[in-house]
Amino acid sequence: MNFPATRLRRLRRTEAMRSLVRETHLHPGALIYPLFVCPGEGIRKEISSMPGVFNLSIDEAVKEAEACASLGLGGLLLFGLPSEKDEDASGAWAEDGIVQKALRTLKKNRALDSLVTIADVCLCEYTLHGHCGVVTRDGDHYEIQNDSSVALIAKTAASLAKAGADIVAPSDMMDGRVEAIREALDAGGHEQIPVMSYASKFASAFYGPFREAADSAPQFGDRRSYQMDGANLREAMREIDQDIAEGADMLLMKPAMPYLDVIRAARERYDLPMGAYQVSGEYSMLQAAFQRGWLEPERTMMESLLSIRRAGADFIVTYFAKDAAKVLA
Repeated sequence: MNFPATRLRRLRRTEAMRSLVRETHLHPGALIYPLFVCPGEGIRKEISSMPGVFNLSIDEAVKEAEACASLGLGGLLLFGLPSEKDEDASGAWAEDGIVQKALRTLKKNRALDSLVTIADVCLCEYTLHGHCGVVTRDGDHYEIQNDSSVALIAKTAASLAKAGADIVAPSDMMDGRVEAIREALDAGGHEQIPVMSYASKFASAFYGPFREAADSAPQFGDRRSYQMDGANLREAMREIDQDIAEGADMLLMKPAMPYLDVIRAARERYDLPMGAYQVSGEYSMLQAAFQRGWLEPERTMMESLLSIRRAGADFIVTYFAKDAAKVLA
């Protein structure tokens, strides 16, 4: 039946009516807050390109985690800034590595039991060269080795699980890493720990501010030989197929807003729990617009998160998590 008998505006008249018929909902428990943990004590260093986001010593990270728990957030995604780096990324899998120490400290705090602790599994923060794997060089030519990198990545995942991670999340994009991680976890008695794969992680300009936050910028070249080409949606589905076949329990899509079509395609095709990472560049460009008065902060923040949720993400990793939770309270 057409207008005037059908008037779609009838269901938009009041906030109560709009709320009643709203199709997509956000809640704090579906938001994950990233933490960048660094050595030292009493350190809370703001990241210049990411207003309101900090490098935190473990004692300060605990305070941040307590705030997240009180807001009802779903969990934390941990990244580490080691005191030293080397060619083999030994800080990534060391028993006294920065994230391992942070995990053990967080797990001792019963006030944080409501938070799922997710440990990012990658080598870029821990290598001198800033790449996500082992590098071989011949003059000006270099190559990121796949299989030797996978061995270290699996070792890192097992170390993080032993330290107390509830979920390990490989973000390196090496072929075969999910299977290797699953085998390493099971061999170490951590068969109950899920693997959340960054199954389609694109080589993106939107990662720029993160590389300041995690001190992980490549010292030469780029990551396009292992992260995905942003033009390829079908290839993204192949990546996800492969990771599921290798044993991934969950998926994480990255970035979010520039790749909403990929999130939607994955949601329509796969039944696994799936999140999306609203990455640093997405956050920073919105913050820049907020600071200039070009966009209304609260409405824009919530609209950006709703778009990701509407595309099909079950949960969202976002630097807006705390602010959004306050709006949703």
